[in-house]
Amino acid sequence: MEEIQKLKEENERLVKLQSAKEDLFSVSAHQVKTSLSAIKWIIKMFLNNDLGKLTAEQENLLKKAYEDNDRAIATINELLLINRSENIVEKKYEFSSINIVELVDDCIFDFSGEAHTHNIEVIFLKPGKELPQVLADKEKLRIVIQNLLENAIKYSNSGGKIFLSLTEKSGSVEFSIKDTGIGISPEGRDKIFEKFYRDSRAEKKDANGSGIGLYTIKKIIEEHKGEIWFESNTEAGTTFYFTLSITK
Repeated sequence: MEEIQKLKEENERLVKLQSAKEDLFSVSAHQVKTSLSAIKWIIKMFLNNDLGKLTAEQENLLKKAYEDNDRAIATINELLLINRSENIVEKKYEFSSINIVELVDDCIFDFSGEAHTHNIEVIFLKPGKELPQVLADKEKLRIVIQNLLENAIKYSNSGGKIFLSLTEKSGSVEFSIKDTGIGISPEGRDKIFEKFYRDSRAEKKDANGSGIGLYTIKKIIEEHKGEIWFESNTEAGTTFYFTLSITK
């Protein structure tokens, strides 16, 4: 019996270690992918002459940079698919007081090039008064906001608008992001946070996707003791919400 117990404990230790490794890989890969995506769309703005006319030599160099950047993003996407894990290990969270207004501003900047390229207007409806800081793991919270913003851009049509807002509500701050995109199908609304699930409307709009993004951010918000939910209309887009506790 003692040997069996030792084997059980060792197995549990190895499972936790593997989960921790998968978590570290997923978080790091998402951060690198987001940075590369921001660089990609900034380069694209130059190639489109949005920021002024390029010389032939400048255009040639930027095209090479764009292609190399695109290959790097494709490699990361493949690695994420192979990893297939978005388990967030609770003990890895590093909570501190976060200025969420500044964090949202940073995330919007990261995707400004992509939004511009897709002809999507991103509007941050900042609160009229200064918000209290929230208790959060900054980098994991960044993943949540980036994922929701990336999805809002991806599933909106050209000329659409995205509205972000923050509201203080009895001991918490409520974040919302509303798009004017394709919406979530009625049959998918009970499954949208399930691991590997992709809504039929999303698949028609963009065939690429692993279905782990919303699953992951739900786990992150739950680890923050917050709530996450959405409202969707196939004719008027989707709004995602989540709450975070205010720093005591």
